[in-house]
Amino acid sequence: MAASVNGHANGLFYPYPTTLELEDKPIDEIRQLKVAVIGAGLSGITAGILLPAKVPGIQVTILEKNADVGGTWFENIYPGVRCDVAAHTYQSTFSPNTQWSEEYAQGPEILKYWQDVARKYDVYSKIRFNTKVMGAYWEPDEAKWRIDTITSDSNEKSSAKFDFLVTCHGLFNAWKLPDYPGIELYKGKLMHSSNWDPSFDPKGKRIATIGNGASGLQVTPEVRKVAAHVDHYARSRTWIAGNFGAGPPRQDKPITFSKEQLEEFKDPESYLKFRKEREEGFWRNYDAQLADTEASQKMRGNFIELMKNRLEHPELLDDLIPDFPPLCRRLTPGPGYLEALSKPNLTFIQTPIERFTEDGIVTMDGVHRPVEAIICSTGANTDFAPAYPIVSGSYDLSRDWKPGEHSAYGFPYTYIGMTTPHFPNLAFALGPNQSGNTGTLVSTVEMVLTYVAKILRKISSQGIKTITPSQKAADEFLEYCDTYFPRMNLSRNCSSWSNGGVAGARIHGHWPGSAAHVRLVRAEPRWEDFEYTYYRPENRFAYFGNGKTKKEYLPEADMTKYLRLPEQDLRDLHERWYEY
Repeated sequence: MAASVNGHANGLFYPYPTTLELEDKPIDEIRQLKVAVIGAGLSGITAGILLPAKVPGIQVTILEKNADVGGTWFENIYPGVRCDVAAHTYQSTFSPNTQWSEEYAQGPEILKYWQDVARKYDVYSKIRFNTKVMGAYWEPDEAKWRIDTITSDSNEKSSAKFDFLVTCHGLFNAWKLPDYPGIELYKGKLMHSSNWDPSFDPKGKRIATIGNGASGLQVTPEVRKVAAHVDHYARSRTWIAGNFGAGPPRQDKPITFSKEQLEEFKDPESYLKFRKEREEGFWRNYDAQLADTEASQKMRGNFIELMKNRLEHPELLDDLIPDFPPLCRRLTPGPGYLEALSKPNLTFIQTPIERFTEDGIVTMDGVHRPVEAIICSTGANTDFAPAYPIVSGSYDLSRDWKPGEHSAYGFPYTYIGMTTPHFPNLAFALGPNQSGNTGTLVSTVEMVLTYVAKILRKISSQGIKTITPSQKAADEFLEYCDTYFPRMNLSRNCSSWSNGGVAGARIHGHWPGSAAHVRLVRAEPRWEDFEYTYYRPENRFAYFGNGKTKKEYLPEADMTKYLRLPEQDLRDLHERWYEY
């Protein structure tokens, strides 16, 4: 209902006529938002919990291509799959599990934890399972995202429209086999570790494993335990980490917790102390990330000594030490990996592969090694481009974030790793430049989603139709990144997912600074870096409504909530007056 204030109002003459019509509603009557979240891994689960809790009145729909939650922990079921950081630091801050059986928990235990969290907070009711996103398209006339999907069980296609889109599809959402010549000729069992066939039994077989990234370091020692022989192809050298600064160095056997420890962890104060001690190390020692610092050089020496001590044949050390410093690539503890390299039923092969044959692999030196099965741990997409089109006007992130002559950017282009110009009402969880090399993954996700919640609250309460970062802000963020990253070990001569697998390429996988640094940057949005459109474009303050608040209509509402006991925290003074 509109109430005019032009000309005469309440019998009084006000000589400043306007054409604006006021809406007869209180200022805090919010617009209901439909929010799409793509992916139900740990970030999608967290979005399904935090966004409804932090943004009044929103409707969250999570689109998940699999039959259950868990993301990478649902999909990766290869032997030896486990967390490569301590499990006590790989969980939500608001729903801790005190009873992890191992320090580096195995995949099934991690999956169960995140499924339990999703059930506890009723996330399942928000999810459409077996629903693969085929494309997301911005429709400017309606200011909505149209998301096209197809179901995996019935191939039913459908479309739905949303006010805001949050991508939570993870870092590596599209595994790929290597492109060696002749791979299509191989007649044995061929699979990627991220697409493991549970019916496959490696016992007593001759097996080849390819790759020494995180999954390769895990699957190789595990299948070696039961295989007749393993040919392990590891062309690239890599650093094998200790315990990321928390606890003793990793050894062949997993670190488990005693009954006494698990009982002690049931006490909230005792467990909090333990977890803070574990997690504190992840936030410190950022100087080791910086090139040529004393901390970086000390880490190199420590890693060499650790690897030497774990090798039963120390002469292998020279074949393992990379020519780039630690932290140029992601570290992994690789429990049991170094020990496995000295076992008689494993051949460590660094000669590059030339081609596949019908029954095996030929290396560049002409040696042919027959095997019954080949397990490829050759990674996934490293360009951060989504596996489906995300389109706004002439831009498509699935194309424009990849290298190529038809790409608008050729690399992931964002504003502070969370949004991107030309794409209104879109945010990324764990997108490019998302997290620092210190800190923990889950705390980063929670921080990012809290930032997204602030954006959603702003647009739902202030009559905002669209919010988009300005290109100038994104360009200046990119300039800062390109100026900062040369000082980090990330920029040294190694290929990794942080530079798209190309040594020397632009860093896009990490934040230009520490985890504590990025937390401060994202503590509050820089609203001046965004461009807005409004539902009432004639006046940005039209959402002020009838000049009243909802509290004033409620006799029971506390209008003096700012009055508390004198010893109240001054930082909280007046902060929560709007709540009732």
